[in-house]
Amino acid sequence: MKYLHTMVRVSDLDASLNFYCNGLGLHKVRERDSEKGRYTLVFLAAEGDEAAQIELTYNWDPEEYSGGRNFGHIAYQVDDIYEVCERLMRIGVVINRPPRDGRMAFVRSPDNISIELLQRDEPLPVKEPWVSMENTGTW
Repeated sequence: MKYLHTMVRVSDLDASLNFYCNGLGLHKVRERDSEKGRYTLVFLAAEGDEAAQIELTYNWDPEEYSGGRNFGHIAYQVDDIYEVCERLMRIGVVINRPPRDGRMAFVRSPDNISIELLQRDEPLPVKEPWVSMENTGTW
């Protein structure tokens, strides 16, 4: 397992980039706009530590963040997403967003922290029971 990034939602992208880059000294690793999803993702890292990133998510439609809504999720890359989800289910964890695509799943920690699991390299071939499994709760 490898730590990938922590995502936080930001209400003012310019002010946040000023804080994280000019204030903390992080630098932009990559940026992506989604016209369809109406958001911008900016990944930042400390110089020399690009493997540990923070993802700033700026939603283009105004939204007030409260009650932890500004914190999104913690992400981990895994060698076999199906095996990890099976192991979690065996200990009673609900798979909130099953890996129907062989690539991505979401679960929640006991403290209700959203955890994203991402398949290392290419997605695994889709298979049951995952492809037919519905989302459960929020993620």
